[in-house]
Amino acid sequence: MATRMNISDRGLQLIKHFEGCELKAYRCAAGVITIGYGHTGDDFEGRPLTMGMTISQDEADEYLKLDLAVFCRFINKQDFDIVQEQFDALVSFVYNVGTGNAEGSTLFKLLRKGPEYHREAAKQFLRWNKAGGEVKRGLVRRRQAEMDLFLEGVERRGL
Repeated sequence: MATRMNISDRGLQLIKHFEGCELKAYRCAAGVITIGYGHTGDDFEGRPLTMGMTISQDEADEYLKLDLAVFCRFINKQDFDIVQEQFDALVSFVYNVGTGNAEGSTLFKLLRKGPEYHREAAKQFLRWNKAGGEVKRGLVRRRQAEMDLFLEGVERRGL
């Protein structure tokens, strides 16, 4: 990719809207301990998150910033010919499904084929609507929003 991109304010707002912010740890629909704007994994000291743990809003914002840096780097490393709207949609998608799931997805395979496959690739967002084996309305709405944003980039490019 020629230019390194970063998440735009629009992409950030999309993620914040669908993730929501919880200052007390909880189990997400997939059963993973989560805090802040969908942060999973370790706390700032490298310890696993635990149920009942609480953080401040500033800490939630810091987790989000750190997590976004990881996902932006991941998308920037891909061999995709994309514009900002597409980048934002992909960061939101990967933020939610994880890099491992995204890496081998049909969505990513189509994107690697080039811009002429972007409309077909966009339809793949909608397939990722389950957590814990069940279709979740929130994921249906999120994937539609990601697909719509991605397609704005396709339209802007005249593809």
